Amino acid sequence: MIQQQMAPLLELKNISKRFVGVQALQDVSFELLPGEVHALVGENGAGKSTLLKILFGVYHPDNGTILIDGKPVVLNSPKAANRAGIAMIHQELQQIPELNATQNIFLGQPITKGGLFKDTRRMRQTAESLLRRLNFDINMTVPVRTLSVAQRQIIEIARALLGNARIIAMDEPTSSLT
Repeated sequence: MIQQQMAPLLELKNISKRFVGVQALQDVSFELLPGEVHALVGENGAGKSTLLKILFGVYHPDNGTILIDGKPVVLNSPKAANRAGIAMIHQELQQIPELNATQNIFLGQPITKGGLFKDTRRMRQTAESLLRRLNFDINMTVPVRTLSVAQRQIIEIARALLGNARIIAMDEPTSSLT
């Protein structure tokens, strides 16, 4: 039986990035197949966060190519990365502490009734469903500032899944996940 080789979901080819006086990345290549999980490990200053920020469109590479499903893409903004199916969970959580979990999951992408009013019931149900998929039970009604850092990180993961991300990049997740 011939085994069919899976095509890469993501390819980074010869990515380089230089900041004033510092070569942050030089000819970095990386490949991600569907369903894979990778960890980038290295010392502080090794360029891990820089590479993730290039993938998420925060920084632009000086050289190199990014391919998704074999096609070259230009990720010139986080919005472009989102459109390409990439979500980033930053080391510094992107939440409003006074809002509850549902409100934070739907920041910038609410479910509406007739395009005008937020459908809070559907938003809460959808958020609870996402958290069940992650096998987590979080009180959706309390401000996120009252939750543990790990619970807040799960809320960020749920937000990434809400946007149907095909690639989820996490910057320093081990600092808050057990």
